Amino acid sequence: MRTEPAATAARAFRGTAAFLWAEVLQQQNERLAMATSMVVQSVILVFVYILDPSLLGVAFVGAILFSTFVMGQRVLNEAAYLRIDHKANDLYLAGPMTPEAYFLGMSVGILIVYLPPVVLLGVLATLIVPLSVATGLLLLGLSGVVWLAAASIGYIFSTFFRDNRAIWAYSSLFFNIFGVLAPVFYPLGYFPAALRPLVLLMPPSAAAALMQSVLGVTQLPPLEVALAAGGLVVEALALFAVAVYWARRTVRGE
Repeated sequence: MRTEPAATAARAFRGTAAFLWAEVLQQQNERLAMATSMVVQSVILVFVYILDPSLLGVAFVGAILFSTFVMGQRVLNEAAYLRIDHKANDLYLAGPMTPEAYFLGMSVGILIVYLPPVVLLGVLATLIVPLSVATGLLLLGLSGVVWLAAASIGYIFSTFFRDNRAIWAYSSLFFNIFGVLAPVFYPLGYFPAALRPLVLLMPPSAAAALMQSVLGVTQLPPLEVALAAGGLVVEALALFAVAVYWARRTVRGE
Protein backbone atom coordinates (compact mmCIF):
# COMPACT_ATOMS: atom_id res chain seq x y z
CA MET A 1 0.00 0.00 0.00
CA ARG A 2 2.89 2.35 0.71
CA THR A 3 4.04 2.17 -2.88
CA GLU A 4 0.68 3.15 -4.30
CA PRO A 5 1.18 6.98 -4.20
CA ALA A 6 4.55 6.67 -5.95
CA ALA A 7 3.13 4.30 -8.53
CA THR A 8 0.16 6.60 -9.11
CA ALA A 9 2.47 9.60 -9.59
CA ALA A 10 4.61 7.61 -12.02
CA ARG A 11 1.55 6.69 -14.07
CA ALA A 12 0.26 10.25 -13.98
CA PHE A 13 3.43 11.61 -15.59
CA ARG A 14 4.03 8.68 -17.92
CA GLY A 15 5.68 9.86 -21.15
CA THR A 16 7.18 13.06 -19.70
CA ALA A 17 10.79 12.22 -20.61
CA ALA A 18 9.94 11.22 -24.19
CA PHE A 19 7.92 14.34 -24.89
CA LEU A 20 10.49 16.50 -23.11
CA TRP A 21 13.21 15.51 -25.58
CA ALA A 22 10.83 15.79 -28.51
CA GLU A 23 10.13 19.36 -27.40
CA VAL A 24 13.86 20.08 -27.03
CA LEU A 25 14.48 18.93 -30.61
CA GLN A 26 11.56 21.04 -31.84
CA GLN A 27 12.59 24.17 -29.93
CA GLN A 28 16.16 23.94 -31.22
CA ASN A 29 14.80 24.81 -34.65
CA GLU A 30 13.42 28.12 -33.32
CA ARG A 31 16.76 29.89 -33.66
CA LEU A 32 15.25 33.34 -34.13
CA ALA A 33 13.20 33.01 -30.94
CA MET A 34 16.26 31.80 -29.06
CA ALA A 35 18.34 34.69 -30.38
CA THR A 36 15.74 37.26 -29.36
CA SER A 37 14.92 35.77 -25.95
CA MET A 38 17.26 38.25 -24.22
CA VAL A 39 16.32 41.43 -26.11
CA VAL A 40 14.15 42.98 -23.38
CA GLN A 41 16.64 42.11 -20.64
CA SER A 42 19.58 43.48 -22.65
CA VAL A 43 17.82 46.76 -23.45
CA ILE A 44 16.87 47.31 -19.81
CA LEU A 45 20.40 46.49 -18.61
CA VAL A 46 21.85 49.02 -21.06
CA PHE A 47 19.43 51.70 -19.88
CA VAL A 48 20.24 50.98 -16.23
CA TYR A 49 23.97 51.15 -16.97
CA ILE A 50 23.53 54.54 -18.64
CA LEU A 51 21.10 56.07 -16.15
CA ASP A 52 22.28 54.63 -12.81
CA PRO A 53 25.16 52.10 -12.85
CA SER A 54 24.79 51.59 -9.10
CA LEU A 55 21.58 49.62 -9.79
CA LEU A 56 23.20 47.30 -12.32
CA GLY A 57 23.48 44.46 -9.78
CA VAL A 58 19.77 44.69 -8.98
CA ALA A 59 19.00 44.77 -12.70
CA PHE A 60 21.08 41.65 -13.39
CA VAL A 61 19.33 39.69 -10.66
CA GLY A 62 16.00 40.95 -12.00
CA ALA A 63 17.00 39.93 -15.53
CA ILE A 64 17.60 36.35 -14.35
CA LEU A 65 14.23 36.17 -12.63
CA PHE A 66 12.48 37.86 -15.56
CA SER A 67 14.06 35.36 -17.97
CA THR A 68 12.63 32.40 -16.05
CA PHE A 69 9.27 34.16 -15.80
CA VAL A 70 8.89 34.79 -19.55
CA MET A 71 9.49 31.10 -20.22
CA GLY A 72 5.82 30.86 -19.28
CA GLN A 73 5.07 32.92 -22.39
CA ARG A 74 6.99 30.35 -24.46
CA VAL A 75 4.88 27.59 -22.92
CA LEU A 76 1.69 29.54 -23.67
CA ASN A 77 2.70 30.14 -27.29
CA GLU A 78 3.87 26.58 -27.90
CA ALA A 79 0.83 24.91 -26.30
CA ALA A 80 -1.61 27.11 -28.18
CA TYR A 81 0.30 26.72 -31.46
CA LEU A 82 0.28 22.93 -31.27
CA ARG A 83 -3.40 22.86 -30.36
CA ILE A 84 -4.78 25.52 -32.73
CA ASP A 85 -2.58 25.40 -35.83
CA HIS A 86 -1.38 21.81 -35.94
CA LYS A 87 -4.03 19.98 -33.88
CA ALA A 88 -1.00 18.00 -32.72
CA ASN A 89 -2.02 17.69 -29.10
CA ASP A 90 -4.63 15.10 -30.09
CA LEU A 91 -1.93 13.14 -31.93
CA TYR A 92 0.48 13.26 -29.00
CA LEU A 93 -2.19 12.21 -26.54
CA ALA A 94 -3.56 9.39 -28.69
CA GLY A 95 -0.92 7.15 -27.17
CA PRO A 96 -0.16 6.30 -23.55
CA MET A 97 1.20 9.77 -22.69
CA THR A 98 -0.90 11.48 -20.04
CA PRO A 99 -2.12 15.11 -20.25
CA GLU A 100 0.02 16.13 -17.26
CA ALA A 101 3.08 14.57 -18.90
CA TYR A 102 2.29 16.60 -22.04
CA PHE A 103 2.23 19.82 -19.98
CA LEU A 104 5.31 19.04 -17.89
CA GLY A 105 7.36 17.66 -20.78
CA MET A 106 6.65 20.74 -22.88
CA SER A 107 7.52 23.10 -20.02
CA VAL A 108 10.79 21.38 -19.07
CA GLY A 109 11.81 21.02 -22.73
CA ILE A 110 11.40 24.77 -23.24
CA LEU A 111 13.32 25.41 -20.02
CA ILE A 112 16.27 23.31 -21.21
CA VAL A 113 16.50 25.08 -24.57
CA TYR A 114 16.21 28.62 -23.20
CA LEU A 115 18.36 28.03 -20.11
CA PRO A 116 21.86 28.74 -21.59
CA PRO A 117 21.29 32.52 -21.97
CA VAL A 118 20.02 32.62 -18.38
CA VAL A 119 23.17 30.83 -17.22
CA LEU A 120 25.22 33.44 -19.09
CA LEU A 121 23.33 36.17 -17.25
CA GLY A 122 24.11 34.39 -14.01
CA VAL A 123 27.83 34.29 -14.81
CA LEU A 124 27.83 38.00 -15.66
CA ALA A 125 25.87 38.74 -12.48
CA THR A 126 28.59 37.12 -10.35
CA LEU A 127 31.06 39.65 -11.79
CA ILE A 128 28.91 42.55 -10.63
CA VAL A 129 26.96 41.32 -7.59
CA PRO A 130 28.77 39.80 -4.57
CA LEU A 131 26.94 36.47 -4.57
CA SER A 132 27.91 34.00 -1.86
CA VAL A 133 27.19 30.31 -2.33
CA ALA A 134 24.09 30.61 -0.15
CA THR A 135 22.85 33.68 -2.04
CA GLY A 136 23.48 31.97 -5.38
CA LEU A 137 21.53 28.91 -4.24
CA LEU A 138 18.69 31.17 -3.08
CA LEU A 139 18.61 32.86 -6.49
CA LEU A 140 18.58 29.44 -8.17
CA GLY A 141 15.72 28.24 -5.97
CA LEU A 142 13.67 31.39 -6.45
CA SER A 143 14.19 31.20 -10.21
CA GLY A 144 12.92 27.63 -10.19
CA VAL A 145 9.79 28.56 -8.23
CA VAL A 146 9.13 31.52 -10.56
CA TRP A 147 9.54 29.21 -13.57
CA LEU A 148 7.08 26.68 -12.14
CA ALA A 149 4.47 29.38 -11.56
CA ALA A 150 4.99 30.98 -14.97
CA ALA A 151 4.92 27.68 -16.90
CA SER A 152 1.68 26.74 -15.14
CA ILE A 153 0.13 30.14 -15.91
CA GLY A 154 1.22 29.87 -19.54
CA TYR A 155 -0.28 26.42 -20.03
CA ILE A 156 -3.57 27.33 -18.35
CA PHE A 157 -3.92 30.53 -20.38
CA SER A 158 -3.10 28.71 -23.62
CA THR A 159 -6.37 26.79 -23.41
CA PHE A 160 -8.44 30.00 -23.46
CA PHE A 161 -7.34 31.09 -26.94
CA ARG A 162 -8.99 30.07 -30.19
CA ASP A 163 -6.96 32.27 -32.55
CA ASN A 164 -3.17 32.44 -32.69
CA ARG A 165 -3.26 36.06 -33.84
CA ALA A 166 -4.56 37.14 -30.44
CA ILE A 167 -1.97 35.17 -28.50
CA TRP A 168 1.16 37.15 -29.31
CA ALA A 169 -0.28 40.50 -28.21
CA TYR A 170 -1.98 39.36 -25.02
CA SER A 171 0.78 37.03 -23.85
CA SER A 172 3.49 39.66 -24.41
CA LEU A 173 1.40 42.27 -22.64
CA PHE A 174 0.71 40.04 -19.63
CA PHE A 175 4.25 38.77 -19.05
CA ASN A 176 5.92 42.13 -19.69
CA ILE A 177 3.55 44.04 -17.40
CA PHE A 178 4.16 41.66 -14.51
CA GLY A 179 7.87 41.33 -15.24
CA VAL A 180 8.91 44.87 -16.25
CA LEU A 181 6.54 47.38 -14.65
CA ALA A 182 6.68 45.59 -11.29
CA PRO A 183 9.89 46.12 -9.24
CA VAL A 184 11.91 43.32 -10.77
CA PHE A 185 14.67 45.30 -12.50
CA TYR A 186 14.65 48.10 -9.93
CA PRO A 187 14.49 48.27 -6.11
CA LEU A 188 11.20 47.68 -4.36
CA GLY A 189 11.71 50.94 -2.47
CA TYR A 190 11.03 52.88 -5.69
CA PHE A 191 7.53 51.38 -5.90
CA PRO A 192 4.54 53.09 -4.21
CA ALA A 193 4.35 51.86 -0.62
CA ALA A 194 0.58 51.41 -0.73
CA LEU A 195 0.94 48.88 -3.56
CA ARG A 196 3.81 46.88 -2.07
CA PRO A 197 1.60 44.03 -0.79
CA LEU A 198 0.27 43.60 -4.32
CA VAL A 199 3.67 43.22 -5.97
CA LEU A 200 4.85 40.98 -3.14
CA LEU A 201 2.17 38.53 -4.27
CA MET A 202 3.36 38.52 -7.89
CA PRO A 203 5.88 35.69 -8.50
CA PRO A 204 8.67 37.65 -10.29
CA SER A 205 8.54 40.75 -8.09
CA ALA A 206 8.19 38.66 -4.89
CA ALA A 207 11.33 36.73 -5.80
CA ALA A 208 13.13 39.96 -6.74
CA ALA A 209 12.16 41.56 -3.42
CA LEU A 210 13.54 38.61 -1.48
CA MET A 211 16.81 38.77 -3.40
CA GLN A 212 17.04 42.53 -2.93
CA SER A 213 16.51 42.04 0.80
CA VAL A 214 19.33 39.49 1.00
CA LEU A 215 21.64 41.76 -1.02
CA GLY A 216 20.88 44.68 1.28
CA VAL A 217 19.27 46.80 -1.42
CA THR A 218 15.79 46.75 0.13
CA GLN A 219 14.73 46.38 3.74
CA LEU A 220 11.80 44.02 4.21
CA PRO A 221 10.12 43.66 7.61
CA PRO A 222 9.46 40.05 8.69
CA LEU A 223 5.79 40.29 7.70
CA GLU A 224 6.67 41.26 4.12
CA VAL A 225 9.32 38.53 3.94
CA ALA A 226 6.69 36.01 5.01
CA LEU A 227 4.19 37.44 2.53
CA ALA A 228 6.64 37.29 -0.39
CA ALA A 229 8.16 33.88 0.41
CA GLY A 230 4.93 32.20 1.51
CA GLY A 231 2.90 33.68 -1.30
CA LEU A 232 5.49 32.68 -3.90
CA VAL A 233 5.67 29.04 -2.80
CA VAL A 234 1.93 28.63 -2.26
CA GLU A 235 1.08 30.29 -5.59
CA ALA A 236 3.59 28.17 -7.51
CA LEU A 237 2.34 24.90 -6.03
CA ALA A 238 -1.31 25.90 -6.40
CA LEU A 239 -0.82 27.00 -10.01
CA PHE A 240 1.01 23.75 -10.82
CA ALA A 241 -1.85 21.73 -9.29
CA VAL A 242 -4.40 23.75 -11.27
CA ALA A 243 -2.35 23.28 -14.47
CA VAL A 244 -2.27 19.50 -13.96
CA TYR A 245 -6.01 19.44 -13.28
CA TRP A 246 -6.70 21.73 -16.23
CA ALA A 247 -4.54 19.60 -18.53
CA ARG A 248 -6.63 16.55 -17.66
CA ARG A 249 -9.92 18.40 -17.95
CA THR A 250 -9.31 20.21 -21.24
CA VAL A 251 -7.30 17.63 -23.13
CA ARG A 252 -9.08 14.44 -22.13
CA GLY A 253 -12.44 16.02 -21.40
CA GLU A 254 -12.57 14.64 -17.88
